[in-house]
Amino acid sequence: MPNCLTLKKSNCKNCYKCIRHCPVKSIRFSGNQAHIIADECVLCGQCFVVCPQNAKEIRSEVEKVKVLLQSGDPVYASVAPSFIANYDGIGINAIRDTLKKLGFADAEETALGATQVKTEYERILREENRDILISSCCHSVNLLIQKYFPKELPYLADVVTPMQAHCKDIKRRVPNAKCVFIGPCVAKKDEADYSDGIVDAVLTYEELSAWLKEMNIQIEAAYDKEENSHARLFPTTGGILKTMVQNIDGYAYVAIDGIENCIKTLRDIEDGKIHHCFIEMSACVGSCSDGPVLKKNHHSPVKGYLDVVNYAGEKDFDIAQPDVFEMKHSFEVIELSAEMPTEAEITETLRQMGKFEPSQELNCGSCGYNTCREKAIAIYQGKAEISMCLPFLKDKAESFSDAIAKNTPNGLIVLNEKLEVQQINAAAQRIMNIRSASDVLGDGVVRILDPRIFLEVLNTGRGVYNKRTYLAEYKRYVEQTVVYDKDSRMLICIMSDVTDEENEREKKENIRQQTVEVADKVVDKQMRIVQEIASLLGETAAETKIALSKLKESIKDE
Repeated sequence: MPNCLTLKKSNCKNCYKCIRHCPVKSIRFSGNQAHIIADECVLCGQCFVVCPQNAKEIRSEVEKVKVLLQSGDPVYASVAPSFIANYDGIGINAIRDTLKKLGFADAEETALGATQVKTEYERILREENRDILISSCCHSVNLLIQKYFPKELPYLADVVTPMQAHCKDIKRRVPNAKCVFIGPCVAKKDEADYSDGIVDAVLTYEELSAWLKEMNIQIEAAYDKEENSHARLFPTTGGILKTMVQNIDGYAYVAIDGIENCIKTLRDIEDGKIHHCFIEMSACVGSCSDGPVLKKNHHSPVKGYLDVVNYAGEKDFDIAQPDVFEMKHSFEVIELSAEMPTEAEITETLRQMGKFEPSQELNCGSCGYNTCREKAIAIYQGKAEISMCLPFLKDKAESFSDAIAKNTPNGLIVLNEKLEVQQINAAAQRIMNIRSASDVLGDGVVRILDPRIFLEVLNTGRGVYNKRTYLAEYKRYVEQTVVYDKDSRMLICIMSDVTDEENEREKKENIRQQTVEVADKVVDKQMRIVQEIASLLGETAAETKIALSKLKESIKDE
């Protein structure tokens, strides 16, 4: 299957929103990028609609149409009846005039083909006595049944879509004509690829608008309405039913929109719960009047519905009905290649996801899969990664952070902006003689620590680093680092117990002080001894001097 939807890899932010909204989980994740699995996709366009990064793109066929216009053959546009919901106040004549400026030979409403299709539905119900008949107008519904509900394929109407019916009619009238369908649907591009040349190209309203802007062509506002246009109701929920004659006794006529509702209805049919009814199925909620392109760029479901209803007439288009053979279209089963794992392989994958017991299978859907079991199957098939499990990542992150907090020798306390304890590790409990974390969790930090340092950091926004503090009540010295994390709005306090270091420092200080004191005493004592010796020496010298003086005088006298 050609890729009608492509991915801008640089834009994919790995948010998993596309897989959460994909009804058939046809998206594979690898290398933190989403990849559409074309063979499994039903082209409902939900991933295109919901992607917040606009990473999903619809394949453009503008260049292909330009080549057709240059081919020399007349190119006709088949315009889906939902155009009135996309181009406010603009009728088919204004659309026709605008397309002719681009080089189209003419433009007609796909609703002409819709009239032929609804007439064929009426004939089948009237002549073929079918138990269940499902409308085949929506290509996404057709793909859903072909790929995922093959047992229900006999119930799918073997009738061409309005797009194919109209293009066949154009080519019947103009044998060398080329046909370009213009509408709100991405699936029509795939349908055209496999239409055996019935439809030559498909443009979305978005592509047409961009092309007109490029050519600086404005659509002149002009509203027109005609009575013979009842099939213009087709793009609304129940629109097919509104155009049909519902006169089969004991037969119910039901309209289902939204791919999830279609899936549930097909399951009920599979279980034998539904009989004797015609079911109009549309993949889009609100049907084509709120198709992917409209929903993405022009989402106004109620107004769009009213625009379509008000534009439709009360009578059918005046168009010849082809023979039954011309209206026939066979739908084949499309085999899916994904291999299903065994029960043992599913169990092993669940274990790798951290799901060892059924109670651990939260089935939260955050990964995009409805159950952990579905996710395990997707992992086995290479469509998903274990890291897509939010609880798994959360538990892993918490386990890692808990391991760090548990094993670090430093005390760790986390406070909120109200200075209430949110987390405390075992090292902090030992420092402050706290028996259990539950004794302080949720309480104000003032119960266990002086709050001034925390208030300072909270008010200034500036952290305090390695501030040595004595916790008198615990008789411990710590070095405190307090920082404020603005993202989490939390205060983080890291305490390093330096009591032994401080005690050792004090011990060395005491020894030093004692040594200084002893040295001072020794010096003082030595000074006193010196002074005493000096004093004695002085007295002795004086006495000696006196004695010698007397001796000298005595000698002189003799």
